[in-house]
Amino acid sequence: MIISINNALKLLDQNIRLLYLRGLGIEIDFSCLISSNIVINLGYSQGHKGNIKISSKTQINHGVTLDAWGGSITIDENVFIGPYTVIYGHGGVKIGKDTLIAMHCRILSSNHTIPDRNSRIRSKPDVLLPVNIGEDVWLGAGVTILGGVTVGDGCVVGAGAVVTKDLPPYSIAVGVPAKVVKTRL
Repeated sequence: MIISINNALKLLDQNIRLLYLRGLGIEIDFSCLISSNIVINLGYSQGHKGNIKISSKTQINHGVTLDAWGGSITIDENVFIGPYTVIYGHGGVKIGKDTLIAMHCRILSSNHTIPDRNSRIRSKPDVLLPVNIGEDVWLGAGVTILGGVTVGDGCVVGAGAVVTKDLPPYSIAVGVPAKVVKTRL
């Protein structure tokens, strides 16, 4: 077996990156492909350290942010996360296997309360709202998934959509807010 120096250095770089993430407390499989220039943070909330688990054959592209903020992010096997996607795990995020997340998507698992005008918004705690994304889901470019939403297995969400409510399995949804326009047969 002949391996070029370039390929050997890329493999070494990838393995060093995976070892570094494991050293930070990220549970990650060695079959994952993790680009450089990503942000992964466990964070703390109410004295509890966050949790991030990335299963086998997952690919995370450059510019991605995975920030648990003391919550959790669980990514099942064979998931693709496109460039510059942001996932905040305050309230918990679960992403099912074989899911495609295009570039510039946002997945948010919390919200702010809206106090009366005598209180500062920032002074109030986050409302934790878990997000569940099923298996074999495709989120188009620039999709936003808001907290408390479940995206069923096999859904397709069109580019730029904002998902504010649950999507039934095999739905095709588009728009702001996202509306189901079709079902995958």
